[in-house]
Amino acid sequence: NYALEEALLIKEREGGTITVVTMGSRESEDTLRMGLAKGSDAAVRLDDPAFAESDGVATAKILAAAIKDIPHDLVLTGCMASDDWYSVVGPALAEFLGVPHATMVVKTELSEGKTRVSRELEGGLQEMLDIELPAVLTIQTGINEPRYASIMGIARASKKEITVKGLSDLGLQAKDAGKEGSKTRIEKLTLPVQEKMAEMITGGADEAAEKLSAILKERGLI
Repeated sequence: NYALEEALLIKEREGGTITVVTMGSRESEDTLRMGLAKGSDAAVRLDDPAFAESDGVATAKILAAAIKDIPHDLVLTGCMASDDWYSVVGPALAEFLGVPHATMVVKTELSEGKTRVSRELEGGLQEMLDIELPAVLTIQTGINEPRYASIMGIARASKKEITVKGLSDLGLQAKDAGKEGSKTRIEKLTLPVQEKMAEMITGGADEAAEKLSAILKERGLI
């Protein structure tokens, strides 16, 4: 959402076109159509049984194969995937495209074949970089205020064609995607061990204070 909004703001300032790209099943077209409704010019969905179980690196390779066919100056992505939080796709995408990148970007400014970006560091610090275009930027949450799509925009987007590409369309082989093309494998997912439980104290102020006092006395804390 924030990456799309930043692309829309850049388009409004500088001109150009926006192509939204996703890898996913037919259900993901709702997301693409929302991008079109907000002002994107074209949409591409990457879908193939061979893409199943692709990790961040394999996903980046698939996306790069599609993006290479689209004239571009900037590629904007989110900072991390919501399912694994690895923050791998953006930097790996830049590597496959052979272009520079910046992560956790909180401000962008274009000028004469470059973009000046501010990126978030730990401890509340920010770093300013000048990066040659084309480039990949991963956009931090809160960089802007994502707009809502208009009713007219939604209606127009519903009629637009979404280009769908599979493995062979991208010039890839089975070894480039899915389990075979992945560098990592999830062995096991578990919930953290819950060592302590919160105890809620209900009732009015006097009653709650009395209950709390009794609990603290029982545990030898007062």
